Amino acid sequence: MTFDLQQLAAFNAIAAAGSLGRAADQLSVTQPALSRIVRRLEEQVGAPLFERHSKGMQLTDIGQALLPHARLLQREAQAAKEEIHAMLGLAKGTIRVGAVGSIACLLLPLAIDRACRKWPNLRVEVIEGVWDRLAGALISREIDLALGVLGEDSDDIVAVPDCRWEDVSHVVAGVSHPLRARGTLALADTLDHKWAILPKGTGPFNHMTKVFADHGLPMPNVVVETRSITVLKSLIAHSDFLGWMPEPMFDAERRAGLIDRLDIPGTADTRTLTAFRRSQGLLPGPAVKLLDGLRVLTARPLQG
Repeated sequence: MTFDLQQLAAFNAIAAAGSLGRAADQLSVTQPALSRIVRRLEEQVGAPLFERHSKGMQLTDIGQALLPHARLLQREAQAAKEEIHAMLGLAKGTIRVGAVGSIACLLLPLAIDRACRKWPNLRVEVIEGVWDRLAGALISREIDLALGVLGEDSDDIVAVPDCRWEDVSHVVAGVSHPLRARGTLALADTLDHKWAILPKGTGPFNHMTKVFADHGLPMPNVVVETRSITVLKSLIAHSDFLGWMPEPMFDAERRAGLIDRLDIPGTADTRTLTAFRRSQGLLPGPAVKLLDGLRVLTARPLQG
């Protein structure tokens, strides 16, 4: 079965918008024209792709099955177009990258700035999330590079061997936290205080769990688990919550005098980070430009 790219774009737009009218506005076409495009796709597939009702349009089971493939085909076509245009010197190009929170807070913005200064016509699309989200986005070609903690390669994803760096994680607190008024601290002194951390299953949670286990301690009083870095840092900066963060994640707050590490001997812990790519195929040109910037930045310490 051969798919028409215009039909796939129409199908994806309606699926995302949930409405023929909103999708038509996004694509700058009339509703009747968009309806005819989708009808031709349905005739080609041999089954309805949407259930039409008064509140909008909902995917049928056949439509749900087609959706991930339609998105992938559209992304592949766009990537091929950008790559060819880039080779001809015509394209702006789009960097599609994902990163875990600590990298998204400092290193990635620096690398993006570096790439955009050198190639001002580039566009950038960024997603931030935990590793499972990034790995899925990399496999589905939503992104071309994923930045996270070094781990084992898989059949689909491999680490870039010459782009690795380290960061250090600490117990952190607001600058006026009561523990700062005490003398020498031990990790056990934090057990009864309120903690706000990233949730179970994330790299920082597992990292923190290991640190407490290495000290022969149970996990502390975790009151808040959140995937929101903004909520996490706000709780720590403006209340008596403790947290566990790699240095780049709280760099801006440290500079602003809001959050800093607690001086607890033996708790600083180092991890290795890297860039990941798909194991098969060429890395798109815009992603190569970002990767070059990452290599330069990680080859020397970031300015603190």
